[in-house]
Amino acid sequence: MKRTLGSKQEQEARRLAAGRMLLAGKRNVEVVRALNVSPSSVKRWKKVVHRQGLAGLHSRASPGRRPKLSAGERKRLARILRKGARAAGFDSELWTGKRVAELIRREFQVVYHPHHVLKLLRQLGFTPQRPQRRARQQDSRALAHWRSVEWPRIKKGRPAGASPSYSWMNRG
Repeated sequence: MKRTLGSKQEQEARRLAAGRMLLAGKRNVEVVRALNVSPSSVKRWKKVVHRQGLAGLHSRASPGRRPKLSAGERKRLARILRKGARAAGFDSELWTGKRVAELIRREFQVVYHPHHVLKLLRQLGFTPQRPQRRARQQDSRALAHWRSVEWPRIKKGRPAGASPSYSWMNRG
């Protein structure tokens, strides 16, 4: 089933226009053509207008629980996250679901499960990042030499004319 395009307000305006047309005596087919909507929608809207009037075609609030953090609190949380984990009192710059849940509990007195925090972070525009693992004692010049000289030599394989090597196992 194809979802109607447009914002919630545009969809409501389309329903109300259809309702007015139906109350003015227009046939379903005329409403379908005029508003470029499906016949089944017009039939459904006609029933609603008959039972409840135009008021029945207004948008309703979304069902479900209200968000635990208000829009202002979400903005404040995003600002805190952008400052970094160290600025928020953690010992490294790594943000984890557990750490963000702890921050939310500490700053807003609201409890979030760490897994749900990840959904909240996506809604705020944050994306998961994985830190690069790198040895502390790594020598960047030696690594660059190995990548440019040794690895291409190893990758090329055995020299031309060399016989293939096999490994045999004695099953005796």
